[in-house]
Amino acid sequence: MTETDYLRYLRIALRVVGLIFLVGIYPLTIVWPSGWSWHTGQSEYLQMILGIYATLGVFLIIASKNPSAHRSLIWFTILSSAVHGAIMAVQSLVYPQYIGHLWGDVLALFVVAATLAFLMTGAQRAERL
Repeated sequence: MTETDYLRYLRIALRVVGLIFLVGIYPLTIVWPSGWSWHTGQSEYLQMILGIYATLGVFLIIASKNPSAHRSLIWFTILSSAVHGAIMAVQSLVYPQYIGHLWGDVLALFVVAATLAFLMTGAQRAERL
């Protein structure tokens, strides 16, 4: 891929992830609660985590306009998604009632982290050339 390819795909990925974080997680907790909701019903925890991810989603959409100016936010998203996913993966294996999360939000966070890391690394490498 060329520098413009990495940058173009990074911008698209940031918009898609931003939109999912902003408006896509809540419907998933309704449609597939065993893969996306760690509590039953409308818990305070769910409201808090949705608020955090919606806020991050807004900033990822903003970052998509100029990714190089928002590197630290993008790397925060990558690393926090990987760490969050790893913690939830362990919890899913330790507590059998949460095993469905391995195929829901755990997998999604790893996909987000891997995709953004691949595109961000490529864009930064191409930028240096």
